[in-house]
Amino acid sequence: MNQAMVLRIFGLIVVAFSFTMLPPVVVSLLYADGHWLPFVESFAITLAVGLAMWLPVRNVQRDLRLRDGFLVVALFWTLLGVAGAVPFLLTDVPNLSFTDSVFEAVSGFTTTGGTVIVGLDTLPESILWYRQQIQWLGGVGIIVLAVALFPVLGIGGMQLYKAEMPGPVKDEKLTPRITQTAKTLWGVYVLLTAACAVAYGMAGMDGFDAITHAFSTVATAGFSTYDASLGHFDSYAIDMIACVFMFLGGINFALHFVAWRAKSAGAYLQDPQFRAYLWLSVALVAFVTVYLYATSTYEAPSEAFRYAALQAISHQTTTGFATAPYAEWPGVLPVMLLLAGFIGGCAGSTAGGMKIIRWQLVLKQGVRELKRLVHPSAELPVKYADKPVGVQVLAAVTGFFAMYLVLFGVMMLILMALGLDQVTAWSAVAAGINNVGPGLGDVNANYTTIPDAAKWVVIFAMLIGRLEVFTLLVLFTPAFWRR
Repeated sequence: MNQAMVLRIFGLIVVAFSFTMLPPVVVSLLYADGHWLPFVESFAITLAVGLAMWLPVRNVQRDLRLRDGFLVVALFWTLLGVAGAVPFLLTDVPNLSFTDSVFEAVSGFTTTGGTVIVGLDTLPESILWYRQQIQWLGGVGIIVLAVALFPVLGIGGMQLYKAEMPGPVKDEKLTPRITQTAKTLWGVYVLLTAACAVAYGMAGMDGFDAITHAFSTVATAGFSTYDASLGHFDSYAIDMIACVFMFLGGINFALHFVAWRAKSAGAYLQDPQFRAYLWLSVALVAFVTVYLYATSTYEAPSEAFRYAALQAISHQTTTGFATAPYAEWPGVLPVMLLLAGFIGGCAGSTAGGMKIIRWQLVLKQGVRELKRLVHPSAELPVKYADKPVGVQVLAAVTGFFAMYLVLFGVMMLILMALGLDQVTAWSAVAAGINNVGPGLGDVNANYTTIPDAAKWVVIFAMLIGRLEVFTLLVLFTPAFWRR
């Protein structure tokens, strides 16, 4: 373990993160909300901590190994909640405890969107901006941004990139150099965010709301500047724009770049993961629309479609926006929407969940085992996009599913032991580990009423979901720390 090199990189990332405290200062001065000082203080504290880590080892030059990359990523995302919580702790509006501050920050950075704040409509603009900003930064990943910048500092970034993107497609590169790949992903991300903000503005949002909601829409994060979420605007056009950009945020960003470079939408349809994602989304919206109309929850088909589309795509992409009380919808709809979050979006997107490609592979593996019962001696390779899938990849996917479900069960039992009812405990863990945000029961609107110990369990669930299980759990294995 290159401890000095890890400390150097970690210090640089914290220093870089400290500068994200400055945009809220500008917003505070622009809107004269009087809350610029907590962000200046947060900037100074975070910068000082980062420099204290970096300065003693600033001249260290060693190769960064994959194990070091996992440590940097896991530690950074774990401690990011503490650093991101500093502005919430230093301001008296809202007046949050340490636990609530960390919960809000982790929920933002992991793009979960669950909140412990009530009264968003009256918060200062700088606080609202900061909440939306941390989601946007967490969307593609601050580590990916750091990878794009590290060559300037003489630090290779492939190990960080692999640790940050641990899915089945982690070794795909859009360009020969990993740093150029990271810059490309961020370029696509910024362009989509800008397009979303312009669309929101044209639909009637003011500049502040358009930009801040574009942050959380493309990041598939779900924070809003209003307690009523997107329902505050009561606009059909805004709902449809949100659906479009949430859906785009759930697509592999590498695929966005490939389609843009080819100047053809055909690149999307050639990708089996996108096709499955598209048809699943269409089927989910269609089913919810028909169900709502058939049960007379909404009288007009257009109204049923409007609310079905927003809630269905919001859950499918693990965004968490809401325009209707979906927890009160009839029959299977509330649970089915939460279950959609387990599937999530495409690998390489900002969406949470277990990812489409993993579900495709595990289903193909299951079908193969059924065929083996009939033809035990046959060679039956699992293929994806007409290419055989390696045994190691299939083993990794199977292990991911196993650990995901085991952790889910354990955390649910802990929440029930802490006094939460079955519905609240189940949905809180589901919303946390899938980075969805809102749940059912006592966590339908927010997480304010659950005890602090339960909030820490959900914080762990959010981190596990964001880092896709193994990146965080690998730190708890003895083999990781052996020389």
